[in-house]
Amino acid sequence: MKIIDNHINYIEFKAKDLEIIKEFYSKCFDWTFTDYGDGYTSFSDSGVAGGFEKTEGKIVNGVLIVLYHQDLDRIQNMIVENGGSISKSVFDFPGGRRFHFFDPSGNELAIWSDK
Repeated sequence: MKIIDNHINYIEFKAKDLEIIKEFYSKCFDWTFTDYGDGYTSFSDSGVAGGFEKTEGKIVNGVLIVLYHQDLDRIQNMIVENGGSISKSVFDFPGGRRFHFFDPSGNELAIWSDK
């Protein structure tokens, strides 16, 4: 799949127990998983790329929509200039970098780049 700026690229859920969640989605929907350490697993064979992040906290809104953009600095500035706010500064992860932001209504999304 071609990666395109500003398109939804990844969906990230929260999970209390990664082994239980993997077993559930494997058995119910035939999803397959790739683990990245003790706290993260990505899924495939679901129709969209995504993953589960382990959390100890209360899951209120357990999904994070992740967009792609080649230039994180540029898109981050555009978000702030247009009424959004940064909720998590740019950080590295296996495969790239990303940051999280709130839109003007308070919805949290993330943007990642492999650049």
